[in-house]
Formats: sequence, C-alpha cells, structure tokens
Amino acid sequence: MPEILEVEAYRRLAERVVGRTVVAVDTPDNRILRGGLDGSAFDQALTGRRLMAARRVGKVLLLDSGGPTLGLRFGMTGRLLVDGRAAIEYLEWGGRRADPAWERFSLHFRSGGRLWIDDPRRLGSVELDPDLSALGPDALSLSLQELRGALTGGQGPLKARLLDQKRVAGLGNLLVDEVLWRSGLSPLRLAGSIVDDEVRRLHRTIRRTLDQMGRRGGSHTGDLFEQRGHGGSCPRDGVALQRVTVGGRTSWWCPRHQA
Repeated sequence: MPEILEVEAYRRLAERVVGRTVVAVDTPDNRILRGGLDGSAFDQALTGRRLMAARRVGKVLLLDSGGPTLGLRFGMTGRLLVDGRAAIEYLEWGGRRADPAWERFSLHFRSGGRLWIDDPRRLGSVELDPDLSALGPDALSLSLQELRGALTGGQGPLKARLLDQKRVAGLGNLLVDEVLWRSGLSPLRLAGSIVDDEVRRLHRTIRRTLDQMGRRGGSHTGDLFEQRGHGGSCPRDGVALQRVTVGGRTSWWCPRHQA
C-alpha cells in the first residue's frame, strides 16, 4: 500500500510534468473527488494552468499550478502513472495488471502525454487546495525533538501514536511494524512510557529504515515483511511472531526482543 516511500516515488515521477500545461481533466469516477466539486469544476479550475511544482507532505502528493493546488491521496491501492510509466510497478494489495477501468483521474497536457491515477479499490481521493494543517511533521525529515514531542504524554499504544498522521505524517502499517521490530520496542507499549534513550534509538531507526527501504524499492521490502503472517517467525531470533490489532491495524511483532 502507498506509504511515504511510495508517495515520494510518485512525487519524483510527477516532476516529469512540471512545466507542462493542462489542456483537459478527465474524471471518469467522480466518487474520488472531494470538496463537494464535480469533474467539471476540476476541469475548469485546472485547464490552462501550467504545473509549477510537485511536492509531498506525508502521504499526500501536491501539484502546484499557479492557481489551485491539486492534492492526490492514494489510499491502499492507488498508483501514479505519467506517460505510461509507473513509479511502482505494482502494490502488494493492488492489481498486478493494467486495467483501463481502474483509471480514476487524469490530466492531459498541451505538449502531449498525461498523468493519471490507477486505483483498483477506489480508496484514494483528489482535492483542490487540500487543508494539510492538521498533519504532523513529515517522517522523512523528522527531527529528534519532533519525535519526542509526538510521543510525550501519549496514553495509547506506541504503534497507534506513530500511525497517527497528526503526530507524524507519512508512516503506515508496514513501516511502523518494521521500525518497531528493528528498534526492539513493543507496539503495545504506552507511547508516553518511552524513555529518552529509547526515543533516540527509535529516531535513528526511523531514519535508517526509511533510507534503506527507499533504496530497496518501498515499504514492502523490510526484513520483517515476508514473516508477517500466520506461522511467521522473527528473522532475528526465530521466535513465533504474535499478531495483535493496534490502532485498527493488524500488527506483527516479536515477544522476545520487543519490549
């Protein structure tokens, strides 16, 4: 599923359309449109606009147009494609093939080519001038002080706090399981119980994990990933992994070395 690493790959791909002028907006599925607007409103707002920049905040891709900013969210199965090129060939819980019926939104450009969203399960969304003020600091640039602030006083589970986009923007289920496994921290620990040495270790692990998995190709490339399932065992010590639900998400962790 698209977490911060996938959306960052989408942002880099979207840089290919910076400088192009929109000549048409195609919205075959108005159900992904947000803000109370229909497809014609998106077409009117963006047609004739020259895209100025491709940015990302957490899991949200932003295309600045010199007018409205287009915000793209990808849900669990959304992919971005530009001129037929995909930043991610497939997602673990998405389709393994191309299907025109999955095209939910696209921009067509004066110079030729287009940008579009492919989303089999239609869980993504598209919005003009999205309000991102509630999002926490971005995980790729997260400072130690920001992480400490996100955890301080937390009475809920550590994993739920890290998944809360208002606390840290961009981390998803796979990345948080991987980070906590590497850090030796239980997802069930109270966020506010993490002492300073553990916060420092967690911060280092977040930075290293995002860097390494970004180079590997995404949030599904973690050392824990293949064992996240019934019968899976800890790659570090061989103990059977435990499955729990934290923050509404299925979580896998090692009861021996994660405390």
